[in-house]
Amino acid sequence: MLRTATFRAPLPRAMARTFTTSTFPANAINITSKSATRVLNGASSPYKLKGFQSSFPRLQRNFHATAYNMAETRTESDAFGNVEVPADKYWGAQTERSLENFKINQPQDRMPPPIIKAFGILKGAAATVNMKFGLDPKLGKAIQEAAKEVADLKLIDHFPLVVWQTGSGTQSNMNANEVISNRAIEILGGKMGSKKPVHPNDHVNMSASSNDTFPTVMHIAAVLEIENDLLPATKSLRDALQAKVDEFESKNIIKIGRTHLQDATPLTLAQEFSGYVAQLDYGIERVESSLPHLRLLAQGGTAVGTGINTFKGFAEAIAEEVTKMTGTQFTTAPNKFEALAAHDAIVQASGSLTTLASSLFQDRPRHSLPWIWPSMRSWGTCSA
Repeated sequence: MLRTATFRAPLPRAMARTFTTSTFPANAINITSKSATRVLNGASSPYKLKGFQSSFPRLQRNFHATAYNMAETRTESDAFGNVEVPADKYWGAQTERSLENFKINQPQDRMPPPIIKAFGILKGAAATVNMKFGLDPKLGKAIQEAAKEVADLKLIDHFPLVVWQTGSGTQSNMNANEVISNRAIEILGGKMGSKKPVHPNDHVNMSASSNDTFPTVMHIAAVLEIENDLLPATKSLRDALQAKVDEFESKNIIKIGRTHLQDATPLTLAQEFSGYVAQLDYGIERVESSLPHLRLLAQGGTAVGTGINTFKGFAEAIAEEVTKMTGTQFTTAPNKFEALAAHDAIVQASGSLTTLASSLFQDRPRHSLPWIWPSMRSWGTCSA
């Protein structure tokens, strides 16, 4: 189990220099020089301290230590060597290294659930397509099962990485590969961490690269969130405001307009609320206009857009499979070089969402009415 201790210790210089391989209790949060001596001399703690390789020129230092109960870890390996990871987690060496390298606002800035869901959808679709191109069906079906659990967010606790990482999303892609690999190994009765019979790169990431996977995941997540949540909610609000416009028109409610916080000329309450409706109509149109480019998927471009190390027809097949799995239309991007190198579709969508958010903030009635309410001088001139 991962245990983190952050503490401030006024240690003597000589002691600080040897504070590298000692053991400490997991609850040692505030360590003074006296208690540090006790910790240094203790040999019974099962917690190993890591990361203290410095001469410490000052007596006062801030420390951040990550400790594992050594009885609750397993050893995973990658090209850099062995890494201890929590025994009850499906992630592997690459994810663990990212946790160490990017200790930035954890866990608040974890990769959002819609991205994790999209990873599960995409990896499951890839397994389906790869089985058509030679992936062992036994392995492919295990990957499909594990990927569905990811897509259903049943394994969300096994995705600890924050959004702060390399630009291609390599660490999150490997997080997905490792989790799905180890879960598939477990399904097949193997040993977690063995990478047998399901390898995170050779099987889960077959025909893919982080460079085409993460852009694809972003597009899938954005389209599903916009179509399934944002647009229905915004349209519901628009319809509710339109109902108020109709109600106010039937009552012919007249009020004094306000400009610069002063009384102006009359208008009806229905006219005022029709402005809110129009803003939402335009906002919905802007958001919907960003969807066609978000539906274009980079998958199949692999590392640089050429599609090297994949199969002819793979890009088209995986777009079709994602469409089938989500019930939402996706197509392969006609130019993979643009799809990998640029994120103009995301920028366009972000702009339309920002505009809609500004409209909602500016003209929500709860915010506006206290400012536009007529002054005492205009009372009696309104009808209801």
